[in-house]
Amino acid sequence: MKKRLIIAFALLLLFSTYKSQKLFPIERFNIKEIKIENNFILNDKNLKKKLTFLYESNLFFLNTFDIEKKLKKVAFIKGYEIKKIYPNKLKIKIFEKKPIAVLQYKKKKFYISENYNLIDYVDVENYRYLPEVFGNKNNFRTFHENIKKIKFPTNLIKKYYLYETNRWDLETYEKKVIKLPTKDYIKSLENFMYLSKEDNFKKYNIFDYRINNQLILK
Repeated sequence: MKKRLIIAFALLLLFSTYKSQKLFPIERFNIKEIKIENNFILNDKNLKKKLTFLYESNLFFLNTFDIEKKLKKVAFIKGYEIKKIYPNKLKIKIFEKKPIAVLQYKKKKFYISENYNLIDYVDVENYRYLPEVFGNKNNFRTFHENIKKIKFPTNLIKKYYLYETNRWDLETYEKKVIKLPTKDYIKSLENFMYLSKEDNFKKYNIFDYRINNQLILK
């Protein structure tokens, strides 16, 4: 802030001292280039298109609120940093939300971020192989946080199915189906993790824990 005040004061002094502005024209500080960095999902071209209104704006009098209004409309953006590079460049560092799953809810698709926020779905190549969730966000959040506590290998899960009875089925990438009970499903998942280390684990594709204190293997 102190640096900006010094520069602004120097400019004011120059403009008040010299009758002609040709020696130090303020137009020299009009934005000519916008650089976007740290974006892995979002396209540079699309972001710059949203910020075209900034070109020829003056760096000294830049209103960051106008930038914030534009970037807030981009679903994948979690935050950003703005850096002025004098005389005429603007650098914007993007911080993107990270999706962990794709939610299928009432015939609509959304990404679920690592903070369990919903992001409007767009086809992104990097996220085509995320696990799918058939249910709702709140139930998934509770379930997902619970299984992380026992360090269940969530990277193995391809699909999460929530039924009206409020119980889950899981399908792994190895085509194993885990049918969980409505209550005490943590014990079932712990048992599944234990069995996965056994030699005969690969023989079975269905692990049915729905009946209390029983396991049906198929």
